[in-house]
Amino acid sequence: MTIFSYHLIKIPFPLAVKGLFINPVHKKTKGLVHCEYMSAMTLGSPIISTSRFLINQVAVFAQWENEQALKNYLKNEKFGKVLSKGWHIRLLFMREWGKIGGFNIPQQKATLENESSAVVAITIARMRPFAIPRFLKWGRPVERLVRDHSGTLLSLASIKLPNTVSTFSIWKTEKEMTNMVHGHSNMPKPKRHSNAMKERDRKDFHFEFTTLRFKPISEFGEWKKRRNFIPRSQFK
Repeated sequence: MTIFSYHLIKIPFPLAVKGLFINPVHKKTKGLVHCEYMSAMTLGSPIISTSRFLINQVAVFAQWENEQALKNYLKNEKFGKVLSKGWHIRLLFMREWGKIGGFNIPQQKATLENESSAVVAITIARMRPFAIPRFLKWGRPVERLVRDHSGTLLSLASIKLPNTVSTFSIWKTEKEMTNMVHGHSNMPKPKRHSNAMKERDRKDFHFEFTTLRFKPISEFGEWKKRRNFIPRSQFK
């Protein structure tokens, strides 16, 4: 059964710079369906700041034919061994909104164990170049909403030049996530996300965009001196 994985790791600067031009996860890797290699960003950070574009903090989002293919990659391949020293989470697909090339979205959909289970949301967008200033105007308030939300366990953004942007967030519960999306959360200015979606519907920022929702099935390693963002009791 196909699975997805999301990886975070800090790597040496020269390797990170090389990754800006050549994806170190080879597209012909055995068992790999598709991979997005990106540089991490801090959600809501100023456009001109050292936290906006963290070159040596890498985010890798990948789809695999099965979990064994991921295990083999982390154990046997050169960059896989690098990734194995960082943090990653393994995911089963639940829902998709929009479309984006590369991934093979499964017909089979996972379900959460119960309403108190954690859920993962990932967005990926291919930007229209001339829409970037307008996207930043509407998007950065949403970034701050997600970053500061009491329902998130981990959240960040990432970028792959010239025009791919992505967000990743782990939510305590699906309800807290959907309440945020629809502007019903108990946060200041709760409609920042729903207002941005209305603006996108009026005039799209992207030529490709998708929001993916996942059931987390396991978590490994450490990110910024933290482990177990999701309580291990949730993994059956």
